[in-house]
Amino acid sequence: MQAAAAALTALSVFFSLGCLSAHRSKPNQMQRRNGRNARSDEAAARKKNQPHILFILTDDQGFNDIGYHNPTIKTPTLDKLAAEGVKLENYYVQPICTPSRSQLITGRYQIHTGLQHSIIRPSQPSCLPSHMDTLPERLRQAGYSTHMVGKWHLGFYRKACLPTRKGFDTFFGSLTGSVDYYSYGSCDGPGLCGYDLHNDEGVAWGQEGKYSTTLFTQRARKILESHDPAGKPLFLLLSLQAVHTPLQTPKSYIYPYRDMANVARRKFAAMVSTVDEAVRNVTYALRKYGYYRNSVIIYSTDNGAQPFTGGSNWPLRGRKGTYWEGGVRGVAFVHSPLLRRRRRVSKALLHITDWFPTLVGLAGGNISQSRGLDGFDVWPTISEGAESPRQEILHNIDPLHKAPVQSASWDADTKAASGSQSKGHGPPFKKLKKKILRQQPKQKSAFKLKTPKKPKPQHKSKSLPKMKLKPLPKSKLKPKLKTKVHPQTQRLSYLRAPLKSCSSGAPSASGMSRTKSPKPQIQPRLKSKSRRTAPQNQNLSWSRPPQIKSKTHLKSPSKSKSRRTLSQHQNVSQSGTPLPNSHAEPQKRLQSSQPVWDTSVQAAIRVGDWKLLTGDPGHGDWVPPQVLPTLSGPWWNLERTVSSFHKPSAHKNVWLFNITADPCERRDLADQRPDVVQQLLARLAYYNQTAVQVYFPPDDPRANPSRHGGAWVPWVDEDEDEEEKYHGVYKKGRNGKKKKKKKKCRLCKLQSFFLKLNTRMMSNRI
Repeated sequence: MQAAAAALTALSVFFSLGCLSAHRSKPNQMQRRNGRNARSDEAAARKKNQPHILFILTDDQGFNDIGYHNPTIKTPTLDKLAAEGVKLENYYVQPICTPSRSQLITGRYQIHTGLQHSIIRPSQPSCLPSHMDTLPERLRQAGYSTHMVGKWHLGFYRKACLPTRKGFDTFFGSLTGSVDYYSYGSCDGPGLCGYDLHNDEGVAWGQEGKYSTTLFTQRARKILESHDPAGKPLFLLLSLQAVHTPLQTPKSYIYPYRDMANVARRKFAAMVSTVDEAVRNVTYALRKYGYYRNSVIIYSTDNGAQPFTGGSNWPLRGRKGTYWEGGVRGVAFVHSPLLRRRRRVSKALLHITDWFPTLVGLAGGNISQSRGLDGFDVWPTISEGAESPRQEILHNIDPLHKAPVQSASWDADTKAASGSQSKGHGPPFKKLKKKILRQQPKQKSAFKLKTPKKPKPQHKSKSLPKMKLKPLPKSKLKPKLKTKVHPQTQRLSYLRAPLKSCSSGAPSASGMSRTKSPKPQIQPRLKSKSRRTAPQNQNLSWSRPPQIKSKTHLKSPSKSKSRRTLSQHQNVSQSGTPLPNSHAEPQKRLQSSQPVWDTSVQAAIRVGDWKLLTGDPGHGDWVPPQVLPTLSGPWWNLERTVSSFHKPSAHKNVWLFNITADPCERRDLADQRPDVVQQLLARLAYYNQTAVQVYFPPDDPRANPSRHGGAWVPWVDEDEDEEEKYHGVYKKGRNGKKKKKKKKCRLCKLQSFFLKLNTRMMSNRI
């Protein structure tokens, strides 16, 4: 009995301990289960709040080519969407196709992608840097289904460059820059033509005869119909070819504009109407298939219009391909039920690079994973009307585009206020060769940098842009202007068209106080074997500018083995701090005897209210709306003075404008405000330290469509390292052969004149 009692006691103790341990384990299990449920609920809520994003990108649509800017253009759908959303009236793009599209996809300035010069032509082995992340890749990581329909124009020489390899799940459209709207033929010179319509990574044969705007709209609607809006968020980039040349449109769209005398303008306006109808059909599909209530619609052009082909940027100055406002001020608006403040006009300073961080942030993605972004998250600015974090825009620095001036350098000790002129001190650029311009081993770009004659650095950096920089004495706080044999040309008559005509496009000033820009804090470029490599440890954030370790010498460079690696500077989109006072550190200012910038180089920058242009910004005409049957000489030159018509600013290479007060750029203030010129030139010098080398390879004969069944397709194998073949910058040429100069033929010119005249007469009958 005693043994049985002992056994029962042992069993009771055992069971009590087991129950106690089980009781203690339950809270831990419950806590883990509750933690998992909380995380899943948070992920579900975040996924539920992810909006569907529709980005509509048009081609070559000018500031005056939309209904709410110009009532003669019939765009009722676009006008309604813009009126119910937010019109972006201080929004900037790039002046040509490839740079704008690259900055939209990567969120970086073109000086950081190697695409500073021109566009990517069909025969060029070039595309977006392979190491650089893209907007669709980040959205895909956030859980989005990504699709692209329309024009790519970011290179396709190898399959790794195709849209489906850059983050898009599907692609339907053209790869080159200009395609026939019906036959889908694209040419890169005489006899070098091919078919350009692709479905994912294959050629989409058999679509000839279908108008491209209609075809792209049908594909977009098909994507919306087949996708489940409740299951996964959608990102659709509808990159329409319209309204780029050739001027082709169904006749039914031309009839409403039959009263327009100018034929090109008539056809161009009709093409804008086809875009309006396409947007109407796509937005109808958003509502029909359940996307609209949780969607964001963004509408943007890629650059300004070309007046020669019917476009209009009036009253802005310049046209497509120029850095005047007509080339870079873009038409854009945002329409969404998610906007907190709708039915308004935003005059906050915005740029096309801002869409990358804005959309990734809106989608719940991680922007910090994308190093070196030049854009800002501007959704609070658009949705709530908050102040824009952007205070400046680098339009571009193109070292290959030089103004034909013997010496063009802006000195810190200039004397424009007194009207005196003296020679500049900047070393002139070497003339570009016809075939190849090979970069010198001591020169990463075309600019030079020099330190004071004190202890020299131990090593010379091969990648550091050479610009002469010295500290300025404290006594000279306001530099004076000094020009070199650049007499001020007779001022354009800006009284003919008063500034009232620009009031509709006038931006909201960020204030004169914001124009004080920080001086360039220069660090050396790292030695690298790459041609598209930015400096390491560079910081473009104003809150933490790069520091100079010594006043007398630069820090010795280190080597880098990476190819086409991006700079490790912090993401400027994370900081919205105001510009520091440029007079705060006089010891870091430029010495008066040294030039700040070679002003023969094509460059443009906007800081606050101020805009500075150097070199050759392009033809700076104010082209009135075309109301004549043909664009005759007197009408084209209506806004020019007689002297400027015969000699269009041959000796001028620096322009300064207060864009807020003078949006049409009719009053050049470079002579009156040399202090502002000096500050903006210093900002250009600062940005130039972060620039990668221009990548502009020659045409590859293997790209000829006749070698690939008559279509433009990738022609380089994936295992072939095409980039290592080109160590310099090449100018366009056919197989390196020099073109023979054609003999002048007066009879030929006369025949050509009558041929064009006959063509115009026949066109007027349409």
